[in-house]
Amino acid sequence: MITMADATPTLSDPSQILKEEFRQHLEIFYAHLKLAPPYESVEKAIRMLTTIVHALPKEEQVRIVSDPTLRWQQFAQAFHASGLAKKHRGIIAGLARNRSALNLPAEYDHFLNLFLV
Repeated sequence: MITMADATPTLSDPSQILKEEFRQHLEIFYAHLKLAPPYESVEKAIRMLTTIVHALPKEEQVRIVSDPTLRWQQFAQAFHASGLAKKHRGIIAGLARNRSALNLPAEYDHFLNLFLV
């Protein structure tokens, strides 16, 4: 029998922690922009993050989990590498140009800035 404690990721599985957090941030990002997330590309981004993180030494993975700046760098890298920055590009670029009107925490600039390049 699997309990809730069994389903909770620990630092022994940093990629799972990062994957779940990344998924939450993507959901928040698209919800605040009032856009339907491009589900196939979201799943591709999550797989990309997993691939990127698995390629790193375990110590680096743990360091990323414990450092918000490093986490957001990895999230932005996966967001870009997966092609998410090409989906809804025109709409999101327009929203990003008027950043003050968006109700998103500053961390999400890591995603928004990819639409402005």
